Amino acid sequence: MKGGEASAEAEFDDFYRSTAQGVVHLVYAATGDLELARDSAQEAFARAWQRWDQVRATDEPGAWVRTVARRIAISAWRKDTNRDKAMERHGEPPSPAGPTVDRVTVVAALRTLGPEVRETLALHYLADMSVEDISRQTGAPPGTIKARLHRGRAQLAKTLTDKEDHDD
Repeated sequence: MKGGEASAEAEFDDFYRSTAQGVVHLVYAATGDLELARDSAQEAFARAWQRWDQVRATDEPGAWVRTVARRIAISAWRKDTNRDKAMERHGEPPSPAGPTVDRVTVVAALRTLGPEVRETLALHYLADMSVEDISRQTGAPPGTIKARLHRGRAQLAKTLTDKEDHDD
């Protein structure tokens, strides 16, 4: 292996080690499906490696991978949704699901949030991004990001508290 290729491989390995878990967390927060999140992140990193010279030249390679992973997850979700609808149309029973009560509760609470608020919370808490980093990635002003975080935390707290009170 040539010196340039070896350094590119080492650079990518470092990039992967430092960002992979955050990408999985982000996609998991958006989908509630850990397997889909892992698969989407893996595919996104594979695509990043195929184009590593271009990806590493971007301002934020992590943003590139996060965006690709989210798009892969959305495509998979659409495919699954269409397959499920086709199964229902033809009378086949849907696959039994076995998520925990807590997981269902949190995912349901996240789904009550608007997509921008949900994404902002996921980027901040699961991808460990600062307000400024989220602002750069999404194009929203920092004040908007702060407002989304505040609103999202309040909505989640209310939804989860209401759910808990209702269950008692």
